[in-house]
Amino acid sequence: MIKGLFETHLFVEDLNRSIEFYRDVLGLQQCYYEEARRASFFWIGKPKEAMLGLWEKPKEQVKPRHFAFRCDTEDILNRSVDFLKKHDLKPYNFLKDGNEQPMVFAWMPALAIYFKDPDGNDLEFISILKGDARPELGVITYDTWLKQIGQ
Repeated sequence: MIKGLFETHLFVEDLNRSIEFYRDVLGLQQCYYEEARRASFFWIGKPKEAMLGLWEKPKEQVKPRHFAFRCDTEDILNRSVDFLKKHDLKPYNFLKDGNEQPMVFAWMPALAIYFKDPDGNDLEFISILKGDARPELGVITYDTWLKQIGQ
């Protein structure tokens, strides 16, 4: 019955700041705004396929969350780190070891890089990789992944 995830919602401290971040920095299409409820909604990817809702709340109600944006592998490899740095966002990997390069979760397998939004939410660019899952490899560099799968 379930075919995918359609929407997720975040509480944010400053709705206008968050609108600017998700619209102007990440490039999501704002599809609805409601001043009375201090809420804004964005299409993720193609319109009507997935949605992000932002709700302005008092600071004590804003608790950091995590979610990931599906991306193309080539964009993550060749553009993501520079894109994030250009927008004064600090890229980090799942291991939080100071390495700013995307890492592979071999159990999926998927390539991913993380960053934070203005409210401290952990956001992720992720791409499912071709090939079979190799959970025994853990979280590894993309170069190591390519060597392990013989490329």
